[in-house]
Amino acid sequence: MPENTDNKVSKSDNQPVAYKERLNSWAIARLLPNTQREIVARFRSRSDADGYMRHLPQEIPNASYMVVFDCQRQEAVI
Repeated sequence: MPENTDNKVSKSDNQPVAYKERLNSWAIARLLPNTQREIVARFRSRSDADGYMRHLPQEIPNASYMVVFDCQRQEAVI
């Protein structure tokens, strides 16, 4: 079961990543055209992500998915 990690609290770009956000670093990404990806769900452990990924082809059989470790969830400010 994916964890609900939607946070409604707004943050400035200078604040460090909150502890709660760092807990769910494993994610399942749906592979899109032009080397883009869309995060489908986040998990605390790789084994949880792998288990959920085995379920995804039953729901959407024609999509491609990949388990990723998303250590930098915020975009870098240039």
